[in-house]
Amino acid sequence: MSAKEKTKGFLAEFRKFIARGNVMDLAVGVIIGGAFKTIVDSLTNDILMPFVGIFIGESTFAALTFSVGGATIAFGSFIQAVVNFLIMAFVIFCLVKGLNTFHRKKEEEPKPAEPPKPTQEELLAEIRDLLKEQKHD
Repeated sequence: MSAKEKTKGFLAEFRKFIARGNVMDLAVGVIIGGAFKTIVDSLTNDILMPFVGIFIGESTFAALTFSVGGATIAFGSFIQAVVNFLIMAFVIFCLVKGLNTFHRKKEEEPKPAEPPKPTQEELLAEIRDLLKEQKHD
């Protein structure tokens, strides 16, 4: 197999992989997740942190640092990232819980009743009657 054939096979396989629906769903999820992160960051920085600042004396956790020797440890930034993660995890949990409830209710809905299937005797009688009609024609 030549290098050109390997490349074509690889590219064709890659195209097939990208064209799958779940890959596109994942891409959309990543884009929406990125946009959602900015909303969570704004919620944390612009709404929650001013209230927390009343108690810690700083407007953000990022301002909380301490020095050891010549190094500055910005533990406040880590706390800020944890708060953002917890908010995002809580919102995603609520969304998944809501979707699961919706799907459960949808599954529980009664399906329209199917008409009863004819018995073997009824089918045989119908065939007999059709054959009789054909004989008389």
